Amino acid sequence: MGNREIIDWKGDIVRKPIIAGNWKMNKTLAEAEEFVQAVKNNIPANDVVDAVVGAPNIFTQKLVEWTEGTDLKVAAQNSYFEDEGAFTGETSPKALADLGTDYVIIGHSERRDIFGETDEEVNKKAHAVFNHKMLPIICVGESLDQREAGETNEWVSGQVKAALEGLTAEQVKELVLAYEPIWAIGTGKTATSEQANDTIKVIRETVQELYDEETAEAVRIQYGGSVKPDNIAELLDQSDIDGALVGGASLEADSFLKLLEAADNND
Repeated sequence: MGNREIIDWKGDIVRKPIIAGNWKMNKTLAEAEEFVQAVKNNIPANDVVDAVVGAPNIFTQKLVEWTEGTDLKVAAQNSYFEDEGAFTGETSPKALADLGTDYVIIGHSERRDIFGETDEEVNKKAHAVFNHKMLPIICVGESLDQREAGETNEWVSGQVKAALEGLTAEQVKELVLAYEPIWAIGTGKTATSEQANDTIKVIRETVQELYDEETAEAVRIQYGGSVKPDNIAELLDQSDIDGALVGGASLEADSFLKLLEAADNND
């Protein structure tokens, strides 16, 4: 049984929930330390839920130091796909791995929309992250115009296919996919739990089409988009939602701990 799996109350092997906070471009170093000290020894056991904090990359080294020996894992918010070179302002995956980073968030809609990140670059980053024995959290999602035009399933499936190109089934079983409808990120709007689950089912079906049923059943798929302590339980109660990639509600320690508790209670 891999680290991504747990045994539920019926004795069945199920996917372990994963709650990942994405702080985006927020917090000072002092504020980051205050958060980590408040959270790291108060999260549910690692055999119940995986807890991840995605801090600005300039804080990564300190977060790794502060979380050493705890169940709180550290994610970088981005990585380049080359190890080194004339890429001013980028972050090397080799350097992130050397610091002890656990996860790297790639393909977030803000990276795609604001900074022009392409599907091809997301795929290159996924390979680079795996090459350095870290795990990618790969984001996909549609715009409001695409949803209203009925293009959600085709668009999201296409993003998944592009992101996973060339990865092995074993790698896909270990990575995390995050479905984030762009229209629900930072807007206060949230896809209904049924809407989110329906699209995540499409993502899982896409993985099965690319690989096999075993891989599709193993991969963990999060929902992201205005997730809060008061709506996460309903989301996690859905058949195919395995956790959340959380923005604003992950900035405060109390709120983040409530998200973890909801995942624990949902088991």
